[in-house]
Amino acid sequence: MVKKGEKEGILPLFPDSYWLESTKIPKFSPLQEDKKVDVVIVGGGITGITAAYLLVKEGLKVALLEGDRLMNGTTGHTTAKITAQHNLIYDELIRHFGEEAARHYYEANTEALEFIEKTVKEHDINCGFVRQDAYLYATTTQYAQKLEKEFEAYEKLGISGELQNEIPFDQKVENVLSMRNQAQYHPLHYLIKLVEIVEKTGGQIYEQTTAVNVEKTDKGTAVLTREGFRVTGDYVLACTHFPFYEGAGLYSTRMYADRSYLMAVKTKQEYPGGMYLSVDQPSRSLRAATSGDENIVLVGGEGHKTGQGKDTLEYYKALASFSDEVLHTNEILYRWSAQDLTTLDKVPYIGEVTAGQPNVLIATGYRKWGMTSGTAAARLLRDIVLDKASPYRSLYAPSRFQADPSLKKFVQENVDVAKHLIKGKLELPVRKVHDLARDQGAAVTIKGKRKGAYRDKQGEVHIVDTTCTHMGCEVNWNHGERTWDCPCHGSRFSYDGEVVEGPAEKPLQKDEHTLLDNIFSEDSGY
Repeated sequence: MVKKGEKEGILPLFPDSYWLESTKIPKFSPLQEDKKVDVVIVGGGITGITAAYLLVKEGLKVALLEGDRLMNGTTGHTTAKITAQHNLIYDELIRHFGEEAARHYYEANTEALEFIEKTVKEHDINCGFVRQDAYLYATTTQYAQKLEKEFEAYEKLGISGELQNEIPFDQKVENVLSMRNQAQYHPLHYLIKLVEIVEKTGGQIYEQTTAVNVEKTDKGTAVLTREGFRVTGDYVLACTHFPFYEGAGLYSTRMYADRSYLMAVKTKQEYPGGMYLSVDQPSRSLRAATSGDENIVLVGGEGHKTGQGKDTLEYYKALASFSDEVLHTNEILYRWSAQDLTTLDKVPYIGEVTAGQPNVLIATGYRKWGMTSGTAAARLLRDIVLDKASPYRSLYAPSRFQADPSLKKFVQENVDVAKHLIKGKLELPVRKVHDLARDQGAAVTIKGKRKGAYRDKQGEVHIVDTTCTHMGCEVNWNHGERTWDCPCHGSRFSYDGEVVEGPAEKPLQKDEHTLLDNIFSEDSGY
């Protein structure tokens, strides 16, 4: 198997995802002055952009603030399946929420799919939108039985699907559950068109503008930016991956972060169609895409909690082996990873950030299903802003708390956080800076203290304090992305300490010892 740019048997670090590499995203200037609008939207992914599109169509004055570049977060690193088949979910929803709530979940996501299709047709968007059947498959008896239970839930809810016993790949399966007439597309080509419409309709878009807080004023609700400006509106929509503003919601303790991995590959045989996801662990995801005249396949899976697990390059190697065995891969074109947040009960939080702040709305916790969940969220946020009735408000309300399973999961996740917090404080790394080869990072001991060190490809060493600036856990090195990842709440930092993903807002403290000439001296303690 040939791997693009392969060197010394190690999978290369490609520039970015297939979506980002195949798209020219428009650029926007940072905010330079205070603004007053009807609605302030924070976050330039699928939820924020779709919400802006919907609200400007209603005649509202909208400002969208993005801390980095539009679509460069989870939206730009998705599998881009537009489906209501969110893994094993409907049997669980029926058991914990009841049939009506489970049906509402299915309807909200199906309506999101139909909205995307309608929007594509209305604006003639060339984004590769195509209807596809979606499939869950099991390779073990245990999960085959779970698929049978899920099919029973489909029947109760009137979902079109059926049980099968094979998939069109070199993969032995025990059971397969289909959901008919789902879809896939190129998400960024779709969203770029929405951005154009927002701008032409009077919407204001600002990049490199980081929201840091919310403040109630006599003129409305103001979003404060790191650069010192204010954008005031009647409503604030926090559509960032992790809410930039938590209020009293304590969302850090009510969600956990997962990382998963993707590759775009060329295969020897023609892809048979359909979108596939294994329900066993480690997970495997398959769907086709188009690169010019060339058909490629997106291979995903290998999820794990952020900041935990093994060397991240091992996950890519596992996907490469799977792709070679099942798809007979010719070439790996791109590889990338994504981060997703899961709520205690697996249903996103969409609505008022806290009961006492009805003008500040959030949308988060999509559990790897952001294409439909993000679109459903934007539609619900619009309805709340316009004070329209929606059957989905109670289902998604962030203030909800289902004792089963939320209480058990709450305790479980926070025990895990405490374990990693204590472990990080007690363990002193045995490695020293002079042990690191080029392009290698690790937690090291410097003068009896835990630090993070990365020696770049030019040999320069970058040293940071490994204490996460969110809640004080100790971050771990992510070899695959060259980042420092927090095992407690999923914050991620670049190798030199800058925030890549929240909930952390401040960078890791940098260590000035990188400038010392004797940094590699054994006597110096490095």
